[in-house]
Amino acid sequence: MANPKKISIIIISYNREDDLLELCNDISLLKDIELLNEVIILNNASTNNYEAVITFVQTNNHIPFKYIDSDENLGVAKGRNHASKYATGDIFFYIDDDVNLTDPHTLSKIITSFNEDTIGVVAYKVLYKSTMQLQQTALPHKKFNEYKLLDHFYAPYYAGCANAKLKTAWLKVNNYPEDFFYGMEEYDFSYRLLDLGYTIKYDSSLVVLHKESPNGRKPVNEKLKMMWVNKTIVAFRYLPLIYCITTPLLWSFEFLIKSKFDIKTFFSGWKSIYVRGQTVKRKVIKKSTLQYLKKVEARLWY
Repeated sequence: MANPKKISIIIISYNREDDLLELCNDISLLKDIELLNEVIILNNASTNNYEAVITFVQTNNHIPFKYIDSDENLGVAKGRNHASKYATGDIFFYIDDDVNLTDPHTLSKIITSFNEDTIGVVAYKVLYKSTMQLQQTALPHKKFNEYKLLDHFYAPYYAGCANAKLKTAWLKVNNYPEDFFYGMEEYDFSYRLLDLGYTIKYDSSLVVLHKESPNGRKPVNEKLKMMWVNKTIVAFRYLPLIYCITTPLLWSFEFLIKSKFDIKTFFSGWKSIYVRGQTVKRKVIKKSTLQYLKKVEARLWY
């Protein structure tokens, strides 16, 4: 595999024009700008005014911005698929629109991080901007206390907030599942990526600051349901039968607790699992992939 040389930054934005403007300014201050192929910004049918962002893009022509308007809210997975079609770099660097890039050497560090031929995705270290504490939900491992101080490790998955992918890996895996409007698309992509022989690396030298509150965004019950249903569909698609049983059951208990026993949405979730489960095409991961997941101590039960 040839050493990657150029980077495409990909940002999906929805109604966070002030945050996006601040991020665009961070990008304009990066060093080694010759490593940057383009910065793709997809406005995901925002209802807020993005004129300030458009003006910044037009006036900072030393940065190869590509600003794209979507006619509809494509969601996270479909939105990233759409934006990625415009990317031409060797590495696709995906970041949320509510992060800050404070390290001027981010681009060169991304290149350096892909130091093994098997690495398909590199996951970032994400800190809460307000406290500078590590964001637990963005660390790509469920054993947080055991892994939080490690400089790098092989991971079972990655977080969508900030990650870099080899273009060749992205094209081979072939996009996020577009039936996932919100949540768990990274797990689906990760299993397919690992099944192709790639690995996922966490690298603590790559850092972003996230404006999300340390208390979390407290997703509404409908989003909790989508996470539960989507994680179940992932299990149905790729994991051995035992995990197809434990995943929906354990996630249903978590949904009830976090939703404060929203019974109506609870039954709606089970209905979605039943309906969508009828059309799932099983492609169970290879034994070597399962061995990798167990070696990196992945949580497979739910």
